[in-house]
Amino acid sequence: MSYTVLIPARLASTRLPNKPLADLEGLPMIVRVAQRAARSGASQVVVASDSPEVLAACTAHGVQAVLTRADHVSGSDRLAEACEQLGLDGQDMVVNVQGDEPLIAPAMIDACAAQLSARPDCVMSTVAHALADAAEFANPNVVKLVTDARGTALYFSRAPIPWWRDAGSATPQPGSALRHVGLYAYHAGFLRRFPSLQASPLEQIESLEQLRVLWHGERIAVHISDERPGPGVDTPEDLERVRTLLRNGA
Repeated sequence: MSYTVLIPARLASTRLPNKPLADLEGLPMIVRVAQRAARSGASQVVVASDSPEVLAACTAHGVQAVLTRADHVSGSDRLAEACEQLGLDGQDMVVNVQGDEPLIAPAMIDACAAQLSARPDCVMSTVAHALADAAEFANPNVVKLVTDARGTALYFSRAPIPWWRDAGSATPQPGSALRHVGLYAYHAGFLRRFPSLQASPLEQIESLEQLRVLWHGERIAVHISDERPGPGVDTPEDLERVRTLLRNGA
């Protein structure tokens, strides 16, 4: 199984300006993410950014990177352009690793790619893990999903799903609640087609672009992981947490 890891990165961030270049124990965060992804079975790891500063940081540390347009509305749009620049064939597999996940598990990247390879009926694959914490279940910043019997995504939501009627509150039902991990695999051909798909009302309501895929009748396969991913970085507090983990050998 051969695949390319693409990592979208942009400097604009409301909560943490210049996030890709944030220092993590001597290395820019985007370099940490790329180095982590390189421990997977990917044939190549490429950063896609609209920032010359990000490209310069990657080049200085031996990380391959391409410069993309600044007007992309989503990471998927940015990666579609990167596929064109890299000359990827329509059937080439791409895994989208978020640029703020410096502790992503390499095995989870491999599992996401393997899930898509095993499901030719699906245009995408992603990852989830069991969710048991009531506070996370109720948190709109934690994306939940439900699947069918084959592990195909039925819906993604910021709301607590599935809702346990008999509990009378936002309590995750054991064995049913899943937290979505923002890791995606696609074939390059579908990734290039994605920006041309009409945005869906559900996507706009939930602010979750994967709902566009479901709205157009396509399928997303879900790998259920036994482990949680390392913490991502959205805020200054997250940044300090990851720095501490790296100092302790994460």
